[in-house]
Amino acid sequence: MQTTSNASTNSPPPAIVHDQQLAIEHLKSQLRKSQSMAALGELTSTATHEFNNVLMTIINYARLGIRNRDDESRDKALSKILAASERAAKITTTILAQARNRSESLEPTDLAAIISDTLVLLEREMNKYRISVTTQFDPETKPALVSGNQIQRVLLNLLINARQAMGEGGELLVRLQPSSESGYVELTVRDSGSGIPQETLPNIFDPFFTTKSGPDESGKGGTGLGLAACKEIIDAHSGRIRVESTVGVGTAFTIRLPIANGNQAAA
Repeated sequence: MQTTSNASTNSPPPAIVHDQQLAIEHLKSQLRKSQSMAALGELTSTATHEFNNVLMTIINYARLGIRNRDDESRDKALSKILAASERAAKITTTILAQARNRSESLEPTDLAAIISDTLVLLEREMNKYRISVTTQFDPETKPALVSGNQIQRVLLNLLINARQAMGEGGELLVRLQPSSESGYVELTVRDSGSGIPQETLPNIFDPFFTTKSGPDESGKGGTGLGLAACKEIIDAHSGRIRVESTVGVGTAFTIRLPIANGNQAAA
């Protein structure tokens, strides 16, 4: 009886345990907000670089058109300016979607549009490292019930990680299709990079675990979101994320997300 009494005495009162749990939840909430801000900062930084590149193209071809008054040179310059302007419009549309058109709440969402928007932001970087990007969108894929902003952050993190794992001249596949499990869609990001060692694979979703020593030569060290936070976001969507990897062959992340029901319209 004495042992039981001591154990009871050494245990913290229920009120203290409750306060500790609330404090932990508050810290987790603050961490999620910080991670989201870091991911949005990465998105904004990437978009800024892309937009500056577009502006330089417009400026250079405008100068070319001014210097050369023949019709052929001017037609070429105007065509390049038009193409660059259309690309600039895509970039601004993507950023505005983050700020205005997509909320943090779960809504029926076209994941193909999310993927396309994200790849627009990363197009310059993928081209710089000669990454061949292939997308496969199954037209039978239904809208998913997700937060478009949060899923874009996860996708941005996976795509940047994949680019870094491949170095130059890699191959990237982004596939969207109905899941073999009824009621879900599947989003896969597969790279031809260095792969993840089998002994490391079980730990990649652990908080604060990383295989990176810091930013690479491009200045990027990821989005600040981290795979643990990515998993937390997918779990909060009642989804699943799994990874398959072979050293020297590449890595594939597959995300399974619930579809929106038939009574809801696509966002």
